Amino acid sequence: MKKLVLAAVASIVITFSAHADNELIKVKSAHSVSQTADNIEGFLKEKGLTQFARINHAANAEKVGLELRPTELIIFGNPKVGTPLMQCAQSVAIDLPQKMLISQDAESNVWLTYNDPMYLKERHNIEGCEKVLKKVSKVLGAISKAATK
Repeated sequence: MKKLVLAAVASIVITFSAHADNELIKVKSAHSVSQTADNIEGFLKEKGLTQFARINHAANAEKVGLELRPTELIIFGNPKVGTPLMQCAQSVAIDLPQKMLISQDAESNVWLTYNDPMYLKERHNIEGCEKVLKKVSKVLGAISKAATK
């Protein structure tokens, strides 16, 4: 029985693919970098969020004769959510709009990475915006789930 419980716990740990590292949330994607970024774009469009840019860092590196594993960044937001955060702590504007990084590691795993909104709370001493931060966390979680599964 003990071995069965340990095996179950090990299985859960191995299959759980989201984790926080340096105030970053990383979620392993089942897709390529390009497809994961496409999935994010589709979600943003479907939910009426504004996409400001999609940057293909690998393609930009190639233009100057350098190599970089597939790496894309999507910048997006919603002023209805971002503005209240800036009203609580205007300095948070340096971290807005939101960004999601999609990259391939040396083992060919694809990761979606974004700032933990609680990091923004700490970094900018945000007071009184817990409801907004929870909403941001929920939306970022939904985007990452839709993009990576």
